[in-house]
Amino acid sequence: MTPVTVLGLGPMGRALAAAFAAAGHPTTVWNRTPGKAGGLDATVAETAAQAIAAGPLTVVSVLDYRAVRAVLDAGALRGRTLVNLTGGSPQQARETATWAAGHGIGYLDGLIMGAPAAVGGPEATLLFSGPEDVYRAHRPTLAALGENATYLGPDPGRAAGFDAAMLDAFWTSLSGVVHAFRLAAAENIAPADVAGYVKVATGLLPDLIDVVAEHVTAGHYPGEESTMLSAAASMDHVLHAVRANDLDNGVLSSARAAVQRAIDAGHGESAFTRLAAL
Repeated sequence: MTPVTVLGLGPMGRALAAAFAAAGHPTTVWNRTPGKAGGLDATVAETAAQAIAAGPLTVVSVLDYRAVRAVLDAGALRGRTLVNLTGGSPQQARETATWAAGHGIGYLDGLIMGAPAAVGGPEATLLFSGPEDVYRAHRPTLAALGENATYLGPDPGRAAGFDAAMLDAFWTSLSGVVHAFRLAAAENIAPADVAGYVKVATGLLPDLIDVVAEHVTAGHYPGEESTMLSAAASMDHVLHAVRANDLDNGVLSSARAAVQRAIDAGHGESAFTRLAAL
């Protein structure tokens, strides 16, 4: 079994350490704030450098990339492999990969789709990007985190790119849901009364995601069922209600402006999906 180091013992870091230990890998942990390792079957290091020196593979999961660079010891990592499971942008992942290469450190960037409780089980989906030989060398050890893993390619920013796209869809959608309840409240509609109808509306999204992917792949945006012009009309009546109730309209106004630019460019009869390629 391969000795593994985990830096960062937030909820996800603890889950990572527990999964490695449960799979039989000797696990060493370190956290900037002491006292976070209670209940873990792991050796607690006094410093990050000491923890890194315990084995060939270090996994870091902290708040952001600034924290990653703050806790890493380049000298201790030289000749070892770093797997970064901290959320960040593709650009940050590539910059960190360049830094790692400059210090003789193998580097993989990745993400875990799922709550900490899912780590190590069948519900965790893992995405990794970076040098393929590094991934292949450590795949048996990383399997402790979940068997549903996908290698995305040598670009170290690719996993973060997947993450950014997914979170873009998530937070934009959730912002719309939250705003819908604000609008409903402004019209004296109780949350319990409107919730089911909001579910019906947002329940169309999974199938529409497939439609967007198909249209973009084909480069064809048929407007037989709905056009950019009809989308504009629908968005206008929502915006009228939002402004009449003096609510923030920034998100929807930005979307409406994008639709108008598409219409002005001659795409009024195309489907709304055309925006994905403009």
